[in-house]
Amino acid sequence: MRILHFVTGGFSGATQVAVDLSLAALRTPGHEVLLVLRRKPSTDERKIEALRQQGLQVIVVSNWLHALTVWELRKIIRGFRPDAVFAHGFSDHIWGRRAAAAEGVAHIFHVEHNSRERYTPRRLRQALALEPFTQAHIGVSEGVRTSLVERGFPAEKCIAICNGIDLTRFPQEAMPPLWLEREPAIYMASRFARQKDHDTLIRAMATLRQRGLRPTLYLAGAGKSSLRTKAERLVAELGLEQQVCFLGNVSDLPQRLSRTQIFVLATHWEGMPLALVEGMAAGCACVVSDVIGAREVVSPEVNGLRVPQSDPGAMADALQRLLQDTALAQRLGSAARAHALAHYGREQMWSQYQGLLKA
Repeated sequence: MRILHFVTGGFSGATQVAVDLSLAALRTPGHEVLLVLRRKPSTDERKIEALRQQGLQVIVVSNWLHALTVWELRKIIRGFRPDAVFAHGFSDHIWGRRAAAAEGVAHIFHVEHNSRERYTPRRLRQALALEPFTQAHIGVSEGVRTSLVERGFPAEKCIAICNGIDLTRFPQEAMPPLWLEREPAIYMASRFARQKDHDTLIRAMATLRQRGLRPTLYLAGAGKSSLRTKAERLVAELGLEQQVCFLGNVSDLPQRLSRTQIFVLATHWEGMPLALVEGMAAGCACVVSDVIGAREVVSPEVNGLRVPQSDPGAMADALQRLLQDTALAQRLGSAARAHALAHYGREQMWSQYQGLLKA
Protein backbone atom coordinates (compact mmCIF):
# COMPACT_ATOMS: atom_id res chain seq x y z
CA MET A 1 0.00 0.00 0.00
CA ARG A 2 1.25 3.47 -0.90
CA ILE A 3 0.68 6.10 1.81
CA LEU A 4 1.26 9.85 1.55
CA HIS A 5 1.38 12.16 4.57
CA PHE A 6 1.09 15.92 4.02
CA VAL A 7 1.92 18.26 6.91
CA THR A 8 3.55 21.55 7.80
CA GLY A 9 7.32 21.60 7.53
CA GLY A 10 7.64 23.61 10.73
CA PHE A 11 8.61 20.48 12.71
CA SER A 12 5.91 21.12 15.29
CA GLY A 13 4.01 18.37 17.09
CA ALA A 14 1.92 17.73 13.96
CA THR A 15 5.07 17.24 11.91
CA GLN A 16 6.47 14.81 14.47
CA VAL A 17 3.30 12.72 14.43
CA ALA A 18 3.35 12.55 10.62
CA VAL A 19 7.04 11.61 10.73
CA ASP A 20 6.45 8.87 13.30
CA LEU A 21 3.54 7.44 11.31
CA SER A 22 5.62 7.54 8.13
CA LEU A 23 8.55 5.74 9.74
CA ALA A 24 6.23 3.15 11.30
CA ALA A 25 4.64 2.45 7.92
CA LEU A 26 8.07 2.30 6.30
CA ARG A 27 9.01 -0.52 8.67
CA THR A 28 5.78 -2.40 7.94
CA PRO A 29 6.06 -4.94 5.09
CA GLY A 30 3.98 -4.09 2.05
CA HIS A 31 3.96 -0.31 2.60
CA GLU A 32 5.58 2.47 0.60
CA VAL A 33 5.53 5.93 2.17
CA LEU A 34 6.03 9.50 1.00
CA LEU A 35 6.18 12.44 3.40
CA VAL A 36 5.36 15.83 1.86
CA LEU A 37 6.19 18.93 3.91
CA ARG A 38 4.86 22.42 3.29
CA ARG A 39 7.80 24.79 3.57
CA LYS A 40 7.92 27.12 6.56
CA PRO A 41 10.56 29.61 7.74
CA SER A 42 11.51 27.06 10.40
CA THR A 43 11.86 24.15 7.94
CA ASP A 44 15.18 22.54 8.87
CA GLU A 45 17.07 20.96 5.98
CA ARG A 46 19.24 18.99 8.41
CA LYS A 47 16.18 17.30 9.88
CA ILE A 48 14.90 16.50 6.41
CA GLU A 49 18.22 14.96 5.45
CA ALA A 50 18.23 12.91 8.66
CA LEU A 51 14.82 11.49 7.70
CA ARG A 52 16.09 10.62 4.24
CA GLN A 53 19.04 8.85 5.82
CA GLN A 54 16.49 6.60 7.55
CA GLY A 55 15.11 5.64 4.15
CA LEU A 56 12.08 7.94 4.16
CA GLN A 57 11.10 9.70 0.95
CA VAL A 58 10.60 13.41 1.70
CA ILE A 59 9.49 16.18 -0.66
CA VAL A 60 9.05 19.85 0.28
CA VAL A 61 6.42 21.97 -1.48
CA SER A 62 6.15 25.75 -1.50
CA ASN A 63 4.21 27.90 0.94
CA TRP A 64 3.85 30.94 -1.31
CA LEU A 65 0.27 30.53 -2.54
CA HIS A 66 -2.33 27.94 -1.56
CA ALA A 67 -3.15 27.37 -5.22
CA LEU A 68 0.52 26.67 -5.94
CA THR A 69 0.73 24.28 -2.99
CA VAL A 70 -2.28 22.35 -4.33
CA TRP A 71 -0.82 22.33 -7.86
CA GLU A 72 2.52 20.95 -6.62
CA LEU A 73 0.76 18.35 -4.49
CA ARG A 74 -1.39 17.20 -7.40
CA LYS A 75 1.74 16.69 -9.48
CA ILE A 76 3.36 14.66 -6.67
CA ILE A 77 0.22 12.56 -6.17
CA ARG A 78 0.03 11.87 -9.89
CA GLY A 79 3.55 10.49 -9.82
CA PHE A 80 3.39 8.58 -6.54
CA ARG A 81 -0.19 7.26 -7.00
CA PRO A 82 -0.98 6.80 -3.27
CA ASP A 83 -3.73 4.52 -2.07
CA ALA A 84 -4.26 6.77 0.96
CA VAL A 85 -3.51 10.40 1.82
CA PHE A 86 -3.38 11.73 5.38
CA ALA A 87 -3.60 15.54 5.46
CA HIS A 88 -2.48 16.90 8.83
CA GLY A 89 -3.29 20.12 10.62
CA PHE A 90 -4.93 23.43 9.81
CA SER A 91 -4.99 24.74 7.16
CA ASP A 92 -2.82 22.12 5.47
CA HIS A 93 -5.55 19.50 5.67
CA ILE A 94 -7.67 21.60 3.30
CA TRP A 95 -4.98 21.85 0.61
CA GLY A 96 -3.91 18.24 1.04
CA ARG A 97 -7.45 16.89 0.75
CA ARG A 98 -8.24 19.21 -2.15
CA ALA A 99 -5.26 17.91 -4.13
CA ALA A 100 -6.01 14.28 -3.25
CA ALA A 101 -9.67 14.62 -4.21
CA ALA A 102 -8.79 16.25 -7.52
CA GLU A 103 -6.50 13.32 -8.35
CA GLY A 104 -9.08 10.70 -7.37
CA VAL A 105 -7.28 9.21 -4.35
CA ALA A 106 -9.47 6.45 -2.93
CA HIS A 107 -8.81 6.97 0.79
CA ILE A 108 -8.45 10.50 2.15
CA PHE A 109 -8.09 11.29 5.85
CA HIS A 110 -8.10 14.59 7.73
CA VAL A 111 -6.00 14.69 10.92
CA GLU A 112 -6.78 17.58 13.29
CA HIS A 113 -3.98 18.31 15.75
CA ASN A 114 -5.43 21.07 17.91
CA SER A 115 -8.62 21.90 19.75
CA ARG A 116 -8.55 25.55 18.73
CA GLU A 117 -7.75 26.55 15.16
CA ARG A 118 -8.26 29.72 13.12
CA TYR A 119 -11.34 28.57 11.20
CA THR A 120 -12.84 31.63 9.56
CA PRO A 121 -16.29 31.09 7.99
CA ARG A 122 -14.60 30.80 4.59
CA ARG A 123 -12.01 28.27 5.75
CA LEU A 124 -14.69 26.20 7.45
CA ARG A 125 -16.76 26.13 4.25
CA GLN A 126 -13.68 25.02 2.32
CA ALA A 127 -13.00 22.26 4.85
CA LEU A 128 -16.58 20.98 4.90
CA ALA A 129 -16.84 21.08 1.10
CA LEU A 130 -14.30 18.25 0.97
CA GLU A 131 -16.46 16.07 3.21
CA PRO A 132 -17.76 13.79 0.38
CA PHE A 133 -14.18 12.79 -0.45
CA THR A 134 -13.03 12.22 3.16
CA GLN A 135 -13.18 8.79 4.81
CA ALA A 136 -12.57 9.99 8.38
CA HIS A 137 -11.73 13.05 10.45
CA ILE A 138 -9.17 12.06 13.08
CA GLY A 139 -8.83 14.09 16.26
CA VAL A 140 -5.60 13.47 18.17
CA SER A 141 -7.58 13.38 21.42
CA GLU A 142 -11.20 12.97 22.42
CA GLY A 143 -11.35 16.71 23.05
CA VAL A 144 -10.21 17.45 19.51
CA ARG A 145 -12.74 14.97 18.13
CA THR A 146 -15.47 16.78 20.05
CA SER A 147 -14.31 20.15 18.70
CA LEU A 148 -14.56 18.79 15.14
CA VAL A 149 -18.15 17.72 15.71
CA GLU A 150 -18.96 21.11 17.23
CA ARG A 151 -17.62 22.81 14.09
CA GLY A 152 -19.99 20.83 11.90
CA PHE A 153 -17.95 17.84 10.77
CA PRO A 154 -20.19 14.74 10.70
CA ALA A 155 -20.06 12.93 14.03
CA GLU A 156 -20.20 9.50 12.40
CA LYS A 157 -16.91 10.23 10.60
CA CYS A 158 -15.09 11.87 13.52
CA ILE A 159 -12.87 9.56 15.56
CA ALA A 160 -10.12 9.98 18.16
CA ILE A 161 -6.66 8.43 17.87
CA CYS A 162 -4.26 9.64 20.54
CA ASN A 163 -0.77 10.68 19.58
CA GLY A 164 2.08 8.39 20.53
CA ILE A 165 5.81 8.86 21.02
CA ASP A 166 8.93 6.77 20.53
CA LEU A 167 9.16 5.16 23.96
CA THR A 168 12.54 3.58 23.19
CA ARG A 169 14.02 7.03 23.84
CA PHE A 170 13.03 6.61 27.52
CA PRO A 171 14.52 3.24 28.58
CA GLN A 172 14.38 2.14 32.19
CA GLU A 173 18.16 2.07 32.46
CA ALA A 174 18.22 5.83 31.77
CA MET A 175 16.02 6.54 34.79
CA PRO A 176 17.91 7.46 37.99
CA PRO A 177 17.45 4.69 40.58
CA LEU A 178 16.73 7.24 43.32
CA TRP A 179 14.38 10.23 43.06
CA LEU A 180 16.81 12.47 44.92
CA GLU A 181 19.39 11.88 42.18
CA ARG A 182 17.20 14.04 39.96
CA GLU A 183 17.73 17.80 40.05
CA PRO A 184 14.91 19.52 42.01
CA ALA A 185 14.29 21.76 39.03
CA ILE A 186 11.39 22.57 36.70
CA TYR A 187 11.43 21.87 32.98
CA MET A 188 9.11 23.10 30.23
CA ALA A 189 9.78 21.99 26.66
CA SER A 190 7.64 24.03 24.30
CA ARG A 191 8.03 26.42 21.42
CA PHE A 192 7.33 30.09 22.06
CA ALA A 193 3.88 30.60 20.53
CA ARG A 194 0.57 32.28 21.37
CA GLN A 195 -0.77 28.87 22.34
CA LYS A 196 1.75 28.41 25.14
CA ASP A 197 1.69 30.20 28.48
CA HIS A 198 5.27 30.85 29.53
CA ASP A 199 4.07 34.04 31.21
CA THR A 200 2.08 32.20 33.88
CA LEU A 201 4.95 29.84 34.68
CA ILE A 202 7.47 32.67 34.96
CA ARG A 203 5.15 34.62 37.27
CA ALA A 204 4.69 31.47 39.37
CA MET A 205 8.47 31.34 39.75
CA ALA A 206 8.40 34.85 41.20
CA THR A 207 5.72 33.76 43.67
CA LEU A 208 7.81 30.76 44.71
CA ARG A 209 10.78 33.03 45.36
CA GLN A 210 8.60 35.18 47.64
CA ARG A 211 7.83 31.96 49.56
CA GLY A 212 11.52 31.18 49.96
CA LEU A 213 11.81 28.62 47.12
CA ARG A 214 14.34 29.19 44.33
CA PRO A 215 14.26 26.23 41.93
CA THR A 216 15.86 26.47 38.51
CA LEU A 217 13.48 26.69 35.54
CA TYR A 218 14.69 25.33 32.20
CA LEU A 219 12.79 26.53 29.12
CA ALA A 220 13.57 24.44 26.04
CA GLY A 221 12.24 25.17 22.57
CA ALA A 222 12.45 27.80 19.85
CA GLY A 223 9.39 29.34 18.18
CA LYS A 224 8.74 33.04 17.64
CA SER A 225 11.71 35.17 18.61
CA SER A 226 9.43 38.08 19.57
CA LEU A 227 7.63 35.91 22.14
CA ARG A 228 10.90 34.59 23.54
CA THR A 229 12.12 38.18 23.85
CA LYS A 230 8.91 39.05 25.70
CA ALA A 231 9.50 36.16 28.11
CA GLU A 232 13.12 37.19 28.64
CA ARG A 233 11.97 40.73 29.40
CA LEU A 234 9.50 39.43 32.00
CA VAL A 235 12.23 37.34 33.62
CA ALA A 236 14.40 40.46 33.88
CA GLU A 237 11.54 42.57 35.27
CA LEU A 238 10.92 39.99 37.99
CA GLY A 239 14.61 39.59 38.79
CA LEU A 240 14.68 35.89 37.91
CA GLU A 241 17.73 35.90 35.63
CA GLN A 242 19.68 33.59 37.95
CA GLN A 243 16.88 31.02 38.03
CA VAL A 244 15.46 30.88 34.49
CA CYS A 245 17.53 29.32 31.69
CA PHE A 246 16.50 29.74 28.04
CA LEU A 247 17.93 26.70 26.24
CA GLY A 248 16.53 26.93 22.71
CA ASN A 249 16.16 23.63 20.88
CA VAL A 250 17.92 20.72 22.56
CA SER A 251 18.87 17.41 20.93
CA ASP A 252 19.00 15.37 24.14
CA LEU A 253 15.60 16.15 25.66
CA PRO A 254 14.91 12.62 27.02
CA GLN A 255 18.19 12.62 28.92
CA ARG A 256 17.56 16.09 30.33
CA LEU A 257 14.03 15.22 31.43
CA SER A 258 15.13 12.01 33.13
CA ARG A 259 17.52 14.05 35.28
CA THR A 260 14.80 16.52 36.36
CA GLN A 261 12.10 16.16 39.01
CA ILE A 262 9.29 18.36 37.63
CA PHE A 263 7.83 18.92 34.17
CA VAL A 264 5.34 21.72 33.43
CA LEU A 265 3.07 22.34 30.48
CA ALA A 266 1.63 25.83 30.88
CA THR A 267 -0.67 26.40 27.92
CA HIS A 268 -3.87 28.07 26.73
CA TRP A 269 -5.05 25.21 24.51
CA GLU A 270 -3.81 21.86 23.23
CA GLY A 271 -4.64 18.97 20.97
CA MET A 272 -2.67 16.06 22.41
CA PRO A 273 0.60 17.41 23.86
CA LEU A 274 3.59 15.28 22.89
CA ALA A 275 5.93 17.19 25.22
CA LEU A 276 3.73 16.33 28.18
CA VAL A 277 3.79 12.63 27.30
CA GLU A 278 7.58 12.84 27.00
CA GLY A 279 7.81 14.41 30.45
CA MET A 280 5.64 11.62 31.83
CA ALA A 281 7.66 8.91 30.05
CA ALA A 282 10.79 10.38 31.65
CA GLY A 283 9.23 9.88 35.09
CA CYS A 284 8.83 13.56 35.94
CA ALA A 285 6.16 14.79 38.32
CA CYS A 286 3.95 16.80 35.96
CA VAL A 287 1.91 19.98 36.36
CA VAL A 288 -0.37 20.96 33.47
CA SER A 289 -2.89 23.64 32.62
CA ASP A 290 -6.42 22.25 32.75
CA VAL A 291 -7.23 22.43 29.02
CA ILE A 292 -8.52 20.05 26.34
CA GLY A 293 -5.96 17.40 25.45
CA ALA A 294 -3.85 17.84 28.58
CA ARG A 295 -6.70 16.99 30.94
CA GLU A 296 -7.23 13.69 29.14
CA VAL A 297 -3.65 12.65 29.87
CA VAL A 298 -3.25 13.80 33.48
CA SER A 299 -5.56 12.54 36.22
CA PRO A 300 -5.29 14.89 39.24
CA GLU A 301 -3.46 13.44 42.23
CA VAL A 302 -3.06 10.15 40.34
CA ASN A 303 -0.37 10.78 37.72
CA GLY A 304 0.08 14.54 37.93
CA LEU A 305 -1.46 17.84 38.96
CA ARG A 306 -3.81 20.08 36.97
CA VAL A 307 -4.16 23.82 37.55
CA PRO A 308 -6.52 26.42 36.06
CA GLN A 309 -5.01 28.03 32.99
CA SER A 310 -3.48 31.51 33.32
CA ASP A 311 -3.38 31.28 37.13
CA PRO A 312 0.16 31.94 38.44
CA GLY A 313 -0.92 31.50 42.06
CA ALA A 314 -2.38 28.04 41.43
CA MET A 315 0.68 27.09 39.41
CA ALA A 316 2.95 28.21 42.25
CA ASP A 317 0.88 26.23 44.77
CA ALA A 318 1.20 23.04 42.72
CA LEU A 319 4.94 23.49 42.21
CA GLN A 320 5.44 24.20 45.91
CA ARG A 321 3.70 20.95 46.81
CA LEU A 322 6.02 18.95 44.56
CA LEU A 323 9.16 20.75 45.68
CA GLN A 324 8.39 20.28 49.37
CA ASP A 325 6.74 16.84 49.33
CA THR A 326 9.29 14.42 47.91
CA ALA A 327 7.07 11.39 48.43
CA LEU A 328 4.21 12.98 46.47
CA ALA A 329 6.48 14.04 43.62
CA GLN A 330 8.07 10.59 43.39
CA ARG A 331 4.68 8.84 43.44
CA LEU A 332 3.23 11.07 40.72
CA GLY A 333 6.38 10.72 38.61
CA SER A 334 6.30 6.92 38.80
CA ALA A 335 2.58 6.83 37.96
CA ALA A 336 3.11 9.24 35.07
CA ARG A 337 5.81 7.04 33.56
CA ALA A 338 3.68 3.91 33.92
CA HIS A 339 0.72 5.64 32.27
CA ALA A 340 2.79 6.90 29.34
CA LEU A 341 4.40 3.51 28.74
CA ALA A 342 1.01 1.77 28.83
CA HIS A 343 -0.98 4.13 26.62
CA TYR A 344 1.10 6.44 24.44
CA GLY A 345 3.52 4.37 22.39
CA ARG A 346 4.11 5.12 18.73
CA GLU A 347 3.29 1.51 17.84
CA GLN A 348 -0.15 1.77 19.47
CA MET A 349 -0.88 4.90 17.45
CA TRP A 350 0.25 3.25 14.20
CA SER A 351 -1.85 0.17 14.93
CA GLN A 352 -5.00 2.29 15.09
CA TYR A 353 -4.13 4.09 11.85
CA GLN A 354 -3.56 0.70 10.23
CA GLY A 355 -7.06 -0.26 11.29
CA LEU A 356 -8.42 2.64 9.24
CA LEU A 357 -6.49 1.49 6.18
CA LYS A 358 -7.87 -2.03 6.48
CA ALA A 359 -11.49 -0.91 6.94
